[in-house]
Amino acid sequence: MEHLAIDLGGKESQICVRSSNGQIVDERRCRTAMLPAYLAARPRSRVVVETCSEAFGIADVALGIGHEVRVVPATLVRSLGVGARRLKTDRRDAQVLSEVSCRIDLPSVHVPSRQARERKTMCGMREALVGTRTKLVNTVRGWLRAEGRRPRSGELTTFAARVRALYAETALPTYVERQLRVLESLNEEIADADRELATTAKADPVARRLMTVPGVGPSTSVRFVAALDEISRFSGAHRVESYLGLVPGEDSSAERKRRTSITKAGPTALRWCLVQAAWAARRTRRKDPMQRWADEVEKRRGTRVAVLALARKLAGILFAIWRDGTVYEPRRSGAN
Repeated sequence: MEHLAIDLGGKESQICVRSSNGQIVDERRCRTAMLPAYLAARPRSRVVVETCSEAFGIADVALGIGHEVRVVPATLVRSLGVGARRLKTDRRDAQVLSEVSCRIDLPSVHVPSRQARERKTMCGMREALVGTRTKLVNTVRGWLRAEGRRPRSGELTTFAARVRALYAETALPTYVERQLRVLESLNEEIADADRELATTAKADPVARRLMTVPGVGPSTSVRFVAALDEISRFSGAHRVESYLGLVPGEDSSAERKRRTSITKAGPTALRWCLVQAAWAARRTRRKDPMQRWADEVEKRRGTRVAVLALARKLAGILFAIWRDGTVYEPRRSGAN
């Protein structure tokens, strides 16, 4: 089997192909858009790429043609020799990856399905809109503080109307009114994105079951399904909790033993969603066994640690519901 390494670029990519005995049989620079045609013309090979924006799209193409695929983590390639002795070029990187592939079976990250990638993108686009709205609201609030004015409290969707009501007798400056018009437009787009997300969650049988858990809504359920993608990848709940970065880290050496805060590995957005779901469950389901378990943790370790512990437990519960094809059962959620 040939070993075909590609150093991917936005416009052009570098290719290095070696035979099974390590000899280079083809080396060229190719437009990235032409890679599917090139891969289709090659015999069945092991295709090696480094994680980047284009990696999973090329992996999909290669798998569809019948090649083996290894998407090597970017954190690993330096230990393989990429960029050694401070010499790094596209040609050298492709040569190193193909040479190492001839010697060992390179580890590969999970190649997410197209549906999982689309759902991650959908959630990410919505969060970009929400983040933009927050920045605009903060700029107007900063101006109001400088003016010594404060609108009445309310939801973000009514912020523009509340600011205008505050200045009902005087005209707002054009630079403020411009911000408010953009905010109103963003509110409409975010509402559309929320409806799209809710429809996606409702149409997915797994996401529907996950939303039976207290605090878990469309955003958390869709992100959880998209992040795990294939439930069979994980042997148990603890593996999922570790994958999501919700387990304590460790910094130990010799006789020194030290536990640190959570590792924060894995998808940041999903971890944030789980923490927010834990806060929501804490507010709305105080008598739930899961929350009573978190209350006991809070007595010993404080609120922040208890919320993180509840987020970790939520991740395990969501995994179990998906794996077993069940729905949330409060009587089982309070177990350690």
